[in-house]
Amino acid sequence: MDLALPLSAAVLASYVAYPGSIHSLDRLPEPLALAAAVLGGYCAITSSYVFNDYVDVDVDAINLPGRPLPTGKVSRWGALAFGLLLAGMAVAVAVALNPQSLVVLLAAVLTITTYSAAAKRRTWLSFLPVGVAYGLVPVGVWLAFDPAGPDGVLPVPAVLFGLMICVTDWGFTLSGVSRDVGGDRLRDVPTFPVTFGIPATARLVTACWATGVGLSIAIWATAGLGWPYLAAAVGGGAWLLYQCADFLRHPAPARGGRLFLQAGHYRGVLFAALVADVVLTVALGPTGA
Repeated sequence: MDLALPLSAAVLASYVAYPGSIHSLDRLPEPLALAAAVLGGYCAITSSYVFNDYVDVDVDAINLPGRPLPTGKVSRWGALAFGLLLAGMAVAVAVALNPQSLVVLLAAVLTITTYSAAAKRRTWLSFLPVGVAYGLVPVGVWLAFDPAGPDGVLPVPAVLFGLMICVTDWGFTLSGVSRDVGGDRLRDVPTFPVTFGIPATARLVTACWATGVGLSIAIWATAGLGWPYLAAAVGGGAWLLYQCADFLRHPAPARGGRLFLQAGHYRGVLFAALVADVVLTVALGPTGA
């Protein structure tokens, strides 16, 4: 999923940026720049995971004791050094691609660090900065292939893509936090599930994913994508909302954890369908629905 997100953002940005290109292959990203953007996006996302594990080792020792840090297979300082290395690689890629991407990356890093280091243990609203940080990832990648003009305005599909990732990551994160409610409660971590309960969390998760599915279809409508992506957006979205409905009927930590994994699969399929749609259009002509 974390490879497919920057990949799909880069492909869609290039596709949208050159709609009238005489040579259709010009609508695909240059391979070296694409590889760099995917690597940079992956390193940025993964570094945040590592730092979050570094901060939450005491909670993970209860919720997920088999992870490398709680078991001692990896030291905390080793994890921190690895996270910094990944973040440094992401910064280097952003500098090489576009200074605008670097600004967005730094904003995302500051936001997610605030969550891991402070917000998570102080407020039930801690899921909000997670979504904002991840919503900035496709925006930063987009700017590498379609820089904003003097007015700083991004095209509508870019804004919708960022919003989709932001809102759905709230649902994604809250599902995972539902799984971890036991350890969070023991450590007095005031997450949304600890504060308001799993049933209320299930309702909020469902609202987030319903909004995200709507935004995914809006991307299709504004970016000129075809039926392969639309089929994944509608079919995959319906499947995921069915899983959310099951979470509403069975609001338990384990069901939230399973939805967390299912949502990751949905995202991977959606991003893969977006890339396939663009490639098919470039290779064979429009695949309009």
